[in-house]
Amino acid sequence: MEKKNELGFWSIILLGINGIIGSGIFLLPNVAAKMVGTASIFVLIFDALLVFAIALCFAKSATYFDTNGGPYLYAKDAFGGFIGFEVGFVTWAIRIIAEATMAVAFTTALGSIFPYAATTIGKDVIAATMIILLAIMNIAGVRVSKVVNNIITVSKLIPLILFIAVGIWFIKGGNFTPLFPGGHYTSGSFGPAAVTMFYAFTGFEGVVVAAGDMRDPEHNLPRALVIVMLIVLAFYLLIQVVCIGILGGNLATSATPIQAAFGRVAGSFGSALVEAGTLLSTGGLLVASSYITPRSGVALAENGMMPPALAKVNKKDGPWVAIIVSSTLGLIVALSGTFNYLAQISAISRFAQYIPTCLAVLVFMKTKKNVPSNFHLPLGPVIPVLAIVVSGWLLTQVTLIQFAWGFGALAVAIPFYFLMVYNKKRRERQEAE
Repeated sequence: MEKKNELGFWSIILLGINGIIGSGIFLLPNVAAKMVGTASIFVLIFDALLVFAIALCFAKSATYFDTNGGPYLYAKDAFGGFIGFEVGFVTWAIRIIAEATMAVAFTTALGSIFPYAATTIGKDVIAATMIILLAIMNIAGVRVSKVVNNIITVSKLIPLILFIAVGIWFIKGGNFTPLFPGGHYTSGSFGPAAVTMFYAFTGFEGVVVAAGDMRDPEHNLPRALVIVMLIVLAFYLLIQVVCIGILGGNLATSATPIQAAFGRVAGSFGSALVEAGTLLSTGGLLVASSYITPRSGVALAENGMMPPALAKVNKKDGPWVAIIVSSTLGLIVALSGTFNYLAQISAISRFAQYIPTCLAVLVFMKTKKNVPSNFHLPLGPVIPVLAIVVSGWLLTQVTLIQFAWGFGALAVAIPFYFLMVYNKKRRERQEAE
């Protein structure tokens, strides 16, 4: 029976595009260009192919389930309670890191208007103020309306579409040479560039988590994910090509690359349009994230995966404990580095969900081979194996500190898991008596 307000096929696609395209593409094209120059185009293609392979694994796993849960659900079914708990716990950590990254992204964009925001002290003060104010707002029970979410979507897509449509006529072929900075490839630069730009592709997994709210998810979700990734790749490639074609070598030194490029061809109007789009998009997503992130912690508490106190709510139904904990941890992350640095950490943390899901597909190929599926992975196990191997290689390109920030939540989760097991056994003994 069809449920009211279920997401249809095209709604899933729009949700996926909105979830992926965000602050990353507004602020990161310069980082890849600085590391590998024009070859940053190939970095995007590399990342897109990896994300596409991971998305196919998510799509295949999604065909076996019709309830919310995503990576947590897949890991628990394939590997048992402990791994499922780890993946579920790290989901909350990923949201906290992502929210902190967005707060710093907002200050980075603001720095092109107010120089104070571009200083280290200014960045910390503004990011901290935003996180604290949003925490107070959420404790007070203020919610983000659908109108705000629609404004967020429009505010980020219109400037990007106009930038491509106008900027493509101002591309200069000479700006694409040399292929690498200084005319030669610097050993070890491709990997870090790929890790950084990978951040711009993250977010598709949020669509899978909402499978229970979709119409015929086993059939619609896999097809929608494939289309979403193709659209996003086309979008990103066009943006990077136009940025390089207009700015050339200057792209590497621009803190707000799309704004700088559009400003060069459309004057102050183009610059202001992109600036407004960047701030509205990043700020709006930050507001929405500040509402969602604490509730990831509440969900863990309600499922016995975290202390019950985390699920406490006030008279306004605001989960004040989870809000305070999430905001405090997010503040610590936000103060730890620049946007580029945090973008890498945010991207790294996602692999704690991605790799278990790819591994789960291999398990499901054996344990669920007789379960009907509307989506079949091309090349069978080759895609998940490639996704796992390439993801593993990408993780070797990061520093030990970045890896610790990205995967630290897995270690933090261990004592909570045993506490959960202990409490469960105690309740069972009490009920038996």
